[in-house]
Amino acid sequence: MRLLISLTALFLSVILLQLSSGGVGPLDALSGIQLGFSTTQIGLLGSAHFFGFFIGCWWAPRLLGTVRHARTFSVFAALGAIGLLAHMIVIDPYAWALMRVASGICVAGCYTVIEAWMNAKVSNESRGRTMGIYRLADLGGSLVSQLLISVLEPASYVSYNLLAILCCATLLPLALTSASQPEVPKAPRLRPWLAVERSPLAVLGVVVAALSGAAFRMVGPIYGQEVGLRPEQIAIFLASFVAGGALIQYPAGWIADKYDRRWVLVGFSVAAIASCIGTAVLTGLTSTQVMLTALIFGMTTFPIYSISSAHAHDFAASDERVELSAALMFWFATGAIAAPYAASELIDTFGAPALFVMIAFGHAGLIVFGLLRMNVRPTLAKRTPYVYAPRTSFTIGRLLGRSRDKKDRS
Repeated sequence: MRLLISLTALFLSVILLQLSSGGVGPLDALSGIQLGFSTTQIGLLGSAHFFGFFIGCWWAPRLLGTVRHARTFSVFAALGAIGLLAHMIVIDPYAWALMRVASGICVAGCYTVIEAWMNAKVSNESRGRTMGIYRLADLGGSLVSQLLISVLEPASYVSYNLLAILCCATLLPLALTSASQPEVPKAPRLRPWLAVERSPLAVLGVVVAALSGAAFRMVGPIYGQEVGLRPEQIAIFLASFVAGGALIQYPAGWIADKYDRRWVLVGFSVAAIASCIGTAVLTGLTSTQVMLTALIFGMTTFPIYSISSAHAHDFAASDERVELSAALMFWFATGAIAAPYAASELIDTFGAPALFVMIAFGHAGLIVFGLLRMNVRPTLAKRTPYVYAPRTSFTIGRLLGRSRDKKDRS
């Protein structure tokens, strides 16, 4: 309990960071619509965010080794606040894309510091409880951040200023904590092909997870606008997606630990395709029914990343876990950079339902490849436990790796 109290500052920073960074994506989409940006330009903003995220994941561990945790966190939080405040100073989609690169760098950098700090403080005995509270803080903040759109006026300096204030507020818990800064962790080597060598199916799985999640979060407000949702309803629409993902985590983990994970991936992808087709084809839905489709979509797509990650770790040695987690995050970031822009192009050409058609095709490819991989090698009798893996930084593997190994020994 004393340890969890000492980590309260980190958890509070996570919540504030989610409130700030989670709200800017849908706010940018709605603001872009109001300011006359094209659908493609709005999609570019989402892609720019994940490009910045990738830069932050690579840069943060190296900056940690130079200026330590608190200063590194301050640098990234400042970048995020600058990116938010500059929005209403320069009204241009390409300038906004640069600002979203800064926001993406902020998210990856701040999470890297938080996770490195947390990893240094927890022991194997307290790791499970700490990770549980961390996931709760992360998901809870993400859920509330989507609801912020209902009270933030699009294309308003006040709205971006409020998000910038939240971003600055992330500095306060760490600045005021009396806990000493931990030792600087060694930066994980980035070996993308390690993930391909361990499980090509897992690599495709995390790319499809990026295709689903990044496209929906960044371009979903455009879909909501086109089907007639008001801004406050779009907030509930996006929150329903996150809520569905949160609700399914435990059942998904139970299924993934009990059955062949390739069949579990195939099953979730079949359900995701059904969800996408239903959303794309059904017209004239009430707002409540649209929220329900988002909830189901979140339930069918959210676990794909964690199941894919668990499948890859089944074939990894204990000393590979950190680098494997970083490699999977690399492939996720790669897919997330491309997904919003591709989705916006398709929406611009074929209309709002094209978003879900694109995601359905991605899951169809995952099904075909999953069935093919079943003929290449058998499943393992002993597998690593399913662990919900947040897509936060390359260093998340330090927290999750020991959790898997601890459960394997129990």
